[in-house]
Amino acid sequence: MFKFFTTLLMGLSTFLSPITHTLTGTSAITSTPQQTITQDALVQMAGNPYADGNLPLGDKKYVTDAPKQGYIYLCNVQTSTGGGAQKAGPWIHGNTWNYIEKIAVNGHVSWPTATFSNSVNGDTRTLSGNDLPNHNTGIFPIASTDPASAYDKNPNSIKPQNFTLSLPVTPTYSDIPHCMGGEVGVMLTGVALFNGFDAEYRDAAANEVQDSCDGHPQESGEYHYHSLSSCITDTSETTIIGYALDGFPITGPKVAEGKYLTTANLDECHGITSEIMVDGNKVVMYHYVMTQDFPYSVSCFRGQPVSMQVMQQSMQQGQGQQGQQGRPGMTISGQPAQITGQPPQAAITACTGVATGTTCSFAGPRGTITGTCQTPPNQKNMICVPSNTARPQGTCTPRPACLNAKPPCMIAVTSNMCPQ
Repeated sequence: MFKFFTTLLMGLSTFLSPITHTLTGTSAITSTPQQTITQDALVQMAGNPYADGNLPLGDKKYVTDAPKQGYIYLCNVQTSTGGGAQKAGPWIHGNTWNYIEKIAVNGHVSWPTATFSNSVNGDTRTLSGNDLPNHNTGIFPIASTDPASAYDKNPNSIKPQNFTLSLPVTPTYSDIPHCMGGEVGVMLTGVALFNGFDAEYRDAAANEVQDSCDGHPQESGEYHYHSLSSCITDTSETTIIGYALDGFPITGPKVAEGKYLTTANLDECHGITSEIMVDGNKVVMYHYVMTQDFPYSVSCFRGQPVSMQVMQQSMQQGQGQQGQQGRPGMTISGQPAQITGQPPQAAITACTGVATGTTCSFAGPRGTITGTCQTPPNQKNMICVPSNTARPQGTCTPRPACLNAKPPCMIAVTSNMCPQ
């Protein structure tokens, strides 16, 4: 059955349309209404509990059934194929790690060809660039003479990755959050932001060794962060430092001198609703907050994440070896969408938070696909299992194996084969 999903998105050249689902049962996910927090309340709740550098370790802190504060709500979890750091550093102490003690990758490499733009046209915000940062980076691959190589032998080089990301200027807050994949969004430094995990679902900020700006490349050369970069100088809670894939802003944690928000102060998606500066104006809206402690940034989406085209290499996370859920939302120029070994994100998202048997639909490259929400064998999450599919354009030939079979017999969609 999953060969159908494997090839369904092959050749996709544009973002998929937003996904919808019809509720016919009671959701298993708790609804969280939006609540506005005043500046005075923020100051009262904030503190500086991690001034000594000791942070809780976030290894394996994920959920797949419903969002939970302090955990990353993943749409799917796959068996890791390796990657990430090879050895735990001496800055890790049991279930804590110390960011003051942690070393960084050596080097100060500048990127004069870095490009990034953030523009608004009507109700659409467009972020585009080449993923090269506006700050220096370390030297990658990590040299054998670099002390960091004793723990992390990241063999990848930083390479430009052209992207264009279209987001809603005023995203809609959802009381029921959406699960997420490996990518969070884009920071205004021009760099991609991944979730808090490495290739082994370990705390990436703790286990992997990044450069002095808290970034490193994965296998296709995409430079990215997992946590708040020390090279972002304005980390005020009112200042936007990036955007998530659902369009909601990302801010820093600082609310006053010596006072910072932590995970304990935020909702299950790592955000709050308060007054922030948006395009030069004071606006009260929901936004995610980057914190010192795990999960560091977005842990589920409060809005509908944009649909995506994902190149095969961007299925990876950390240093590029984690085949998690893909990193939704970026269009990487010159690469087709290829998803292997799992249903498309759209099929998963269409059944987030609904009951088994719910009617669902999602947009595929050849039209809208409708079906019902089911949990197939060997899958932890419900997905939208198609009850009909649109025939691909052009001449095609059915596969005999499924001609007389009962559902859920599915076949691969290729240039010359049709679904039954």
